[in-house]
Amino acid sequence: MKKIGILGGTFNPPHIGHLWIAEEVRIRKQLDEIWFIPTRTPPHKDTSVLEASYRLEMLRLAVRDNPHFHVNALELEREGKSYTYDTVKELTSSYPDDDFYFIIGGDMVEYLPKWYRVDELVHMVRFIGVSRPGYTLKTVYPVECLEIHPLDISSTFIRNRLEDGELIRYLLSDDVMNYIKENQIYGYREP
Repeated sequence: MKKIGILGGTFNPPHIGHLWIAEEVRIRKQLDEIWFIPTRTPPHKDTSVLEASYRLEMLRLAVRDNPHFHVNALELEREGKSYTYDTVKELTSSYPDDDFYFIIGGDMVEYLPKWYRVDELVHMVRFIGVSRPGYTLKTVYPVECLEIHPLDISSTFIRNRLEDGELIRYLLSDDVMNYIKENQIYGYREP
């Protein structure tokens, strides 16, 4: 039986903050693996996201140096909105002998009451809530809270810097940064 952490998101782009959280949770909660699951269409965001194939490749590049990190594209293979309930149902059915831990930030802890079928979901997976500046980890749902020193980085911050022609080095892995540059993603231009 494996203990598997799930880190979902748009990963638009994946950055060192994602990797930092994943590794901290893996070590502190003694998880065997972390599965990064990029979402096709997040139900809680109205903004468009970069084409899935680019995000998937960047995520693979970002995690490839860590043997405990894996990318699972199951949400990209489904049409429509990506609901955590559907993902967890599929994972627990496909891997019945494993225990899953869904890692969420403080913003999502506060948003849990609005999640699709959350009352059923909390019986299918364990939630690990990670501290995030400006949010509390208070909820009526069973969430294991984990205080992690935050890296105040967001994908939006990185995209804005790219659009403005500013440096992004050290915010992303070199492989991801080179992929963005080679594919001219996010309006990349040389700083």
